[in-house]
Amino acid sequence: MPCVPVLLLRRLVLLLSLLLALAPLRAEPELSSFELRRQDDEGLLLSYSLRMPLPTAVEEALLKGVPLHFLTEVEVYRERWYWRDERVARQSRAWRLAWQPLSRRYRLSLGGFSQQHDRLDEALAAVLAASRWQIVEPGVIDDGSAYRVEFSFQLDTSRLPRPLQFSVDRADAWELELRHRARLLPRESR
Repeated sequence: MPCVPVLLLRRLVLLLSLLLALAPLRAEPELSSFELRRQDDEGLLLSYSLRMPLPTAVEEALLKGVPLHFLTEVEVYRERWYWRDERVARQSRAWRLAWQPLSRRYRLSLGGFSQQHDRLDEALAAVLAASRWQIVEPGVIDDGSAYRVEFSFQLDTSRLPRPLQFSVDRADAWELELRHRARLLPRESR
C-alpha cells in the first residue's frame, strides 16, 4: 500500500493538471485578411482585418475610465542583395478608445477624427480593420524590385496612466500584439 504523502502528491498533480486544462488561454490577436494592392495612381494600398477578443481585465479597465491606445505600424523595405534592405516607407496609426460614462458610449479617436459607438464590438471593429490604407506614395515603388512589408498591431501599454503601467508589466492579459511579414514581388514585364 502506497504511503499517504505519495497519494496526496498524486491527487495534487491530478488537480493541478485539471485546473491548467480548464484555464482559459490568453486571447491573441489573429489576422483574418491581409491584402497588398499596387496601384499606379495611388501607390501601395493595404487592406487588413484582425480578430481580437478583448481580455476581461482590459475591458474592466476601459469601463473604469482608462483609455486604451492601439498602434498599427507598417514598414516597407526594398530588398537588396548587395546591402541591407532600404526602408522606403513607414506609416502608423494610433487609435485611442475611451468609455464616456455620461453618454454611455465609446469614443474612438484617430488624430483629429473621432467617432462615437454604442457598443464595444462596434468600436473595436473600426480599430481592427482598414481598407485601402495608402502606405506608400505613388511613384516610390519600382515595378522591377521586390519589397518586404512588416506589419504590427499592438495595445500600446506605454500610454497607459503611470501607476497602471507598473502592474501591467507583469500581466499577460495586457500583451496584445500581432506581427506579420509579407513580400511584394516584382511585376512581370508586359
